[in-house]
Amino acid sequence: MTETESTGRAQPAGGEQDILASENDIEVRLGANLTHLPIVRSIAANLAVRADFDIDAISDLRLAVDEACSTLITSAADGSAMRCRFTIESDELRFHGTVPSADREPPSTASFGWKVLTTLADSATTWLEPAADLSPDGAEPDGAAPGDAPDGPHGRVHVEVTKRKPTLT
Repeated sequence: MTETESTGRAQPAGGEQDILASENDIEVRLGANLTHLPIVRSIAANLAVRADFDIDAISDLRLAVDEACSTLITSAADGSAMRCRFTIESDELRFHGTVPSADREPPSTASFGWKVLTTLADSATTWLEPAADLSPDGAEPDGAAPGDAPDGPHGRVHVEVTKRKPTLT
């Protein structure tokens, strides 16, 4: 079963944390450029192998992360960086990617690419977090990690994908 969603909410269910939640979280930042897709695909596949996913689930995850990143890159403001976080749980691997957005809307969940993504993943969600104003004291807006690129003209686009280990019945 696949779950898809495109919302205007600012954070995923459970809330995104800017600090790594555990020793099983891995985060990488790269230029929002299609030439960097092989790096993210390799990380996803390597983590799935280490988490003992089967070969089909590894392949599905690798392609789902590729499609999620492609979606993010096409929504990214020029010259921005993409932040990718992988969280490994005992029975699933979760990918959360975000970029400063040049778009006023979240990515379309009606596109062919999104249909492919939701076929490969157990769940997929996308949303647009509106641009945050700096606080009066000039501090980082809520949700911004130190060193993050600022929000794009319209905020940040997020894509979250979850792939669970297949269960034998």
